[in-house]
Amino acid sequence: MKRAYTYLLAVFLTAAFVTGCGENKEKGKYKEEPIPVKVMKIKAQDLDKALEYVGNIQGEDEAQVYPKVSGKIIEKVKREGDFVSKGDVIAYIDRDEVGLKFEKAPVESPLVGVVGRVYVDIGSSVNTATPVALVANLDRAEIHLDIPEKYLPNISLAQDADITVDAYPGEKFLGKVTMISPIVDLQTRAAPIEIKIENADHRLQSGMFAKVKLVIEEQKNRPVILKEAIIGRGANTYVYIVDGKRAFLKNVILGIRQGPYYGVESGLKTGDKVVIVGQQRLRDGCLVEPEE
Repeated sequence: MKRAYTYLLAVFLTAAFVTGCGENKEKGKYKEEPIPVKVMKIKAQDLDKALEYVGNIQGEDEAQVYPKVSGKIIEKVKREGDFVSKGDVIAYIDRDEVGLKFEKAPVESPLVGVVGRVYVDIGSSVNTATPVALVANLDRAEIHLDIPEKYLPNISLAQDADITVDAYPGEKFLGKVTMISPIVDLQTRAAPIEIKIENADHRLQSGMFAKVKLVIEEQKNRPVILKEAIIGRGANTYVYIVDGKRAFLKNVILGIRQGPYYGVESGLKTGDKVVIVGQQRLRDGCLVEPEE
């Protein structure tokens, strides 16, 4: 009785497996029916592996401007956006020191640049710890990032960096890595790097939010497949390729991933047709009805 049950179960599973591959029983015989699938034709393209970070843009040189004496602001000479040279007066202070002859004290710019902010109004009381203005040299902008130690061997001086900002959608700015710290922080296990961007037109402004892309590996003219085509992982990675009207299981070795695509190291070539929808119903050698 137990042997008969085992036999019937085996027959049932075999029938279910065969039917799942598109075969129907007709007049005592099994007739194979094609399984509809969607395929993509393998094309070659360039791929890159990149590190992506976010950071804040600032001027190559920036300085908070502090007064040298205490008192009240009695005159503002410069406003936001004004160009200043080193030593130019930004504001004047009425000193509150008793017994001194009245003489307004200047608050001077410590560098060449543009006045980015003026923090005080006329009548404001200030002391030597009160910031009066922010001056920035925006001819070159810079971004500071912390790079995890495992990626540091992939970063080099003068390496290109693609910069995008929300203010200019779809536009890229080219930066260069100008500094890599030789010290890794013990807490974060990361090292600071500095990226500078030519900014003669001052379109990039201090405080803008930036997205940074650092390419660490490139592959040229590599066959690529969509991630939807992939079955398994690691060394046991497979796809179904369509040859004529049949689908065959093929082991592939994948390279770097960029977006929805994987580069193919081996197992496929340009022009191969790979199943991207419907492979769950297939087995090696199945009859298929492909649609590109």
